[in-house]
Amino acid sequence: MPDREPNIITSPLSCAITRDDISVEVHIYRLEHETQWALEVVNIHGTSSVWDDPFDTDEEAFAAFEQAVEEDGMETFLDDEIDNPTLH
Repeated sequence: MPDREPNIITSPLSCAITRDDISVEVHIYRLEHETQWALEVVNIHGTSSVWDDPFDTDEEAFAAFEQAVEEDGMETFLDDEIDNPTLH
């Protein structure tokens, strides 16, 4: 009998957020057999920003998202080519 795929556990801190007229989805999740959490932010164009290092808690993952917004603004999650076109 083949092994089943592990379930993905989604944190209750995962949510859609709009700030400064920029909307993103914050995904915080882990595999059921893992203890550490992954953080992914997806913009309205479907572009994903994933943190390289996992977090010990989902609260730490959400705090890392908030720190990124505080330091770099919501613009950090925009697609440069789509949201900020250059004129030629």
